[in-house]
Amino acid sequence: MTQTVRTTWAKAQHRLIKTLSLEGNEAKFEAQLLLQNVLNVNRAWLLAHESDALQDKIKADFESLLARRLLGEPIAYILGQREFFGLNLIVTPDTLIPRPDTETLVETALDKIPTDTPFTVLDLGTGTGAVALAIAEHRPEAQVTAIDASSGALDIAKRNANQLDLTQVDFRLSNWFSALAGERFNLIVSNPPYIEQHDIHLTQGDLRFEPMSALASGTDGLDDIRQIVDSCLLHLHPQGWLMLEHGYNQAHLVTDLMAQSGLIDITTIKDLGANDRVTIGKNPLIVSTHWD
Repeated sequence: MTQTVRTTWAKAQHRLIKTLSLEGNEAKFEAQLLLQNVLNVNRAWLLAHESDALQDKIKADFESLLARRLLGEPIAYILGQREFFGLNLIVTPDTLIPRPDTETLVETALDKIPTDTPFTVLDLGTGTGAVALAIAEHRPEAQVTAIDASSGALDIAKRNANQLDLTQVDFRLSNWFSALAGERFNLIVSNPPYIEQHDIHLTQGDLRFEPMSALASGTDGLDDIRQIVDSCLLHLHPQGWLMLEHGYNQAHLVTDLMAQSGLIDITTIKDLGANDRVTIGKNPLIVSTHWD
């Protein structure tokens, strides 16, 4: 029997459901993405040519990619890309895979960034550059600095900035604030590691393939968040905001850390799944005016 575009993705869909326990629509979507990749076509072309026969070389290339996915490798790493906040980003095993939950962090940041006055933003642990580049895309007048402790991740972030023509973002190698002595910002955002280091989920699914340094943070998952919160007031302008993504069950702990550090107006924002996802706090200092 001739193997067509449709029969190829349908068989792959069944194998993805059986091996990875994916939902039917998710498995179909992934199978089609893999096939689009080897054919170098978009989804509209794929659907319009579903009865076309496939060449042996295409079938072999598709089976190679499918085998990697069936072993659990994230499809974003297989394809080398992931869409985030409307931006198509390069991803590699050097970087965390951007997730929809983190779009809540971007939306929260954009709400605080004016469109008509100078404003400085710092993205801590930028990874692919997803958050920094999304902010730069939607607030082009903002001065955005993005840091990461991984030179490999920074290389990917810079490649993403170049391909998206968002080269105004200043990327730097730094372990949190270590390379930022004396610098202050109107807004600091971060999606830091926040999973407990012994969490069983780190050995399952996509997380097995992602950089551990971008995922786990001590026995309670809060080591990096503590470092950021403890030092943030040294790097925030008066009335500046700190915004942190965190686990669905960590909001009260992050709120307590922010309050202990002296931040005020602390609020938690829910993600699209109605989970607590981002907590924000403000530097209470105000700009003082001295009269002679």
